Order: sequence, then C-alpha cells, then structure tokens
Amino acid sequence: MLKLFLTGVWVCAVTLGAVYFSVQMATAPAPGDEAGAKKANLQLVKGESITIPVINDGGVNGYFLSRISLRVDKDKMAKIELPATQLMTDELFTLLAGSSMVNIANISTFDPEAFKQRIREGLNKRLDDEVVEDVLIEQLDYLSKADIREQNGNGTPRSVKIVEGEKAEAGKEAAAAPSH
Repeated sequence: MLKLFLTGVWVCAVTLGAVYFSVQMATAPAPGDEAGAKKANLQLVKGESITIPVINDGGVNGYFLSRISLRVDKDKMAKIELPATQLMTDELFTLLAGSSMVNIANISTFDPEAFKQRIREGLNKRLDDEVVEDVLIEQLDYLSKADIREQNGNGTPRSVKIVEGEKAEAGKEAAAAPSH
C-alpha cells in the first residue's frame, strides 16, 4: 500500500514539474533590445489579390495583378476603425491607376523599394500615424489587353512579371485576421 502511495506522489511530482517547465519555456522571453520589442509588436496583414485596370486614352489597355501584405503596429492598428485591406486596395488604385508609377514600356526603370515606400507613406499619411512598418510585395504583374485577346481560351495569358514577390508568412508575428 505504501509503494502505491509513493508511486502516486512521484507521478504527481513529475507531472507538476513537467507542466511548470513547459509553461516557463512557452512564455515569450522579454526582448532585450528595442528592435526585438518592435518586431514582437508587429502584426502581418495579408493582402487580397487585386486587379487594377490601366486606363489610357479613354480605354482599358491592360490590368495590374497584385497582392501586397503589410506589417503593422498591433497597438496602433487596434485603434483604427477602417479595415487595413480596404485602405491598401485604395492606395494601390491611387498609385497604379491614378499615377504613372510603373512604366510598362520600360519595366527596368521600376524601383520596388520606392513603390513600397510610397505605399507605406501614403497609408501612414491617411492614418495620421506611423501604423505601417513594412510593405511586402507578394505579386505585381501586368497583363495587357492584347495578351488577353490572344489567349482567347487557349491556356493562361502571358503576363509581365514586374516584381518577383516575397512570400508573406505569419512566422513569429500573429497571422492577421481582417483587422480594424
């Protein structure tokens, strides 16, 4: 009887020790530097696939196919009432359809870093705060109207890849549900 009781106490002690150790290991370590604290406070907002028409001389000449994600400050984003994906879509329409940010005739002049910077600055200006920390271009392609007509049901149309995109992964940041 004593052996059974001691075995039960031993099992309880081992279980409690294992639970205590796992809880200690699971808690996030306190970031030692400012960069670590800032990175821990970032949230990934995955973008939607967006098709933006290119309009010249009163007609549609082609389409931009894009998917852009953002890394935002969690605390500041929680205070914003508008969904980040809709703000991002509007900013992309402004940059790609409303201005000549991308010259399709000469793709080599396109600067992805300047494009990402303009998106970040435009969104932060609209939100009146430094909410957007980083912009990730997952996809930015151009599909001309002529290519769409040539395709005419025979496979996929030939698109011009403007930027080789980055895969936006949640990683250590929390994967963002539609934020607001």
